[in-house]
Amino acid sequence: IGVGLVGFGLFFILFGMLLYFDSVLLAFGNILFLSGLVFIIGFRRTFTFFFQRPKLKGTSFFLGGVLIVLMRWPFLGMLLEAYGFITLFR
Repeated sequence: IGVGLVGFGLFFILFGMLLYFDSVLLAFGNILFLSGLVFIIGFRRTFTFFFQRPKLKGTSFFLGGVLIVLMRWPFLGMLLEAYGFITLFR
């Protein structure tokens, strides 16, 4: 279930970007991606991964970008998410 949710989440994010940053598709993709991640590695491991002390800056930018996309500012939100993603997995 988790791999499917992550796959659909990535598909909706890509499709939302191809349709000139459609905010509904991007928000749906973000929600599916994060819920799929929870299903794959578990809630506790997901929480400890995102809220480690050295990764707090990347987490704040990534989750802030998700929040900005949910508030219908898709381009700015995706920029914040991309920076947070790069900072998290560096």
